[in-house]
Amino acid sequence: MTTTLYDPTGEFEPLARQPLAKPATLAGLTLGLLDISKSRGDVFLDRLAARFAAEGVTVKRFKKPTFAKPAPVDLLQDIATQCDVVVEGLAD
Repeated sequence: MTTTLYDPTGEFEPLARQPLAKPATLAGLTLGLLDISKSRGDVFLDRLAARFAAEGVTVKRFKKPTFAKPAPVDLLQDIATQCDVVVEGLAD
């Protein structure tokens, strides 16, 4: 199955690529939680972190400097090198 991904930051042509396989379990994996800096997104991610931690999942937290711009490259690299899976928290 091919998925079309659209980049909201001003793409000219959408990318077509295969989605990554989803892990069967989070056991032994590191979960990254990315707060995009919208109001109350941290509240949502706090609850997720607590639930996953209670199940023994390793959780790392990350935060964008502002919701109005894409995440800085260094932040994305940190997430990619430190995490196996990521949840991005959106809220208002």
